[in-house]
Amino acid sequence: MAVSSDPQRLDLELPGLDLGPQQVAAPDRTPRHLVSVVIPLLNERETLGTLYAELHTALEPIDLGWEVVFVDDGSTDGSYQELVRLHSAHLNVRVVRLRRNFGKAAALDAGIAVAQGDVIVTMDADLQDDAAEIPNLLAKLDEGYDLVSGWKCDRQDPFVRRFVSKIYNGATRVATGVKLHDMNCGLKAYRAEVFEHIELYGERHRFVPVLAHHLGFSVTELPVNHRPRTNGKSRFGIERYLRSPFDLLTIVFMGRYRYRPLHLFGGVGVTSSIAGSAILLYLTLLKVFADAGIGNRPLLLLGILLVVVGIQFLSLGLIGEMLTSQHQEETAVRGTHAQVRDVLR
Repeated sequence: MAVSSDPQRLDLELPGLDLGPQQVAAPDRTPRHLVSVVIPLLNERETLGTLYAELHTALEPIDLGWEVVFVDDGSTDGSYQELVRLHSAHLNVRVVRLRRNFGKAAALDAGIAVAQGDVIVTMDADLQDDAAEIPNLLAKLDEGYDLVSGWKCDRQDPFVRRFVSKIYNGATRVATGVKLHDMNCGLKAYRAEVFEHIELYGERHRFVPVLAHHLGFSVTELPVNHRPRTNGKSRFGIERYLRSPFDLLTIVFMGRYRYRPLHLFGGVGVTSSIAGSAILLYLTLLKVFADAGIGNRPLLLLGILLVVVGIQFLSLGLIGEMLTSQHQEETAVRGTHAQVRDVLR
């Protein structure tokens, strides 16, 4: 008897019995409601078996199909071999292996591209995120939200990391208007359509709630259990502290002025030009009515500089508007409208 390797169908050929082409439906591996758990990892071999067992315990009781997509982001400790073993043992395990360590955003992007679920859950592989919280996130998602972010109320991390995180989250709330207490929690649940309109690269994975909010998706948070790290080591280094302000500045700029760059650059340009023009007018009046010498005054150079800088900012804003217009036209041709939630016809 020959059996097709396709898990969606079985082609049977029975010796001595010609029944013609027959297809027998195999167990449905991709039900209509599928939850994809995407887990990026780097050197987490010791935790993977336990993590899958926890996912099985948490997700099997709910009335949804589920799969787990592990993304090996350049591990060197044998994690990939363990993932191969899990893949061979379980039909709902998918494995993506990157060529080298590209970072968490690239790993998440690669995993989400493979995921088939209409709901995507992301979590870390170090067992600090509790898989038992996933049904709670899904229940919250069912209330009508597009993104549910975990909130590690009782965070089991060193004091310095918790302190810096509070400052970072507070600054992000003020700068973006997205009122989440724990922007960087790895445990989140999303409707898959969120990632149809958000590209992940650099450090953008930490700002997906902000990016989704700017696109009009509904975002909320839910307190989740957080556990101490028992295996491996954290890759939270000093360079991350230094990068965070620049990442936040980029996200704020892209969120507020991506489609109206002239509002920012034009505002700065006009302010600078008016200030420079006022200085030059003042010096002109001194020259005309008081016959004062102005050629050696630093104020003259400042006025000229402000006018020139103002013109440059205005030009930069206009160029940004042209690029934005071109992008919008291309987007309209492709027919992708991230802002649309529903259409009744």
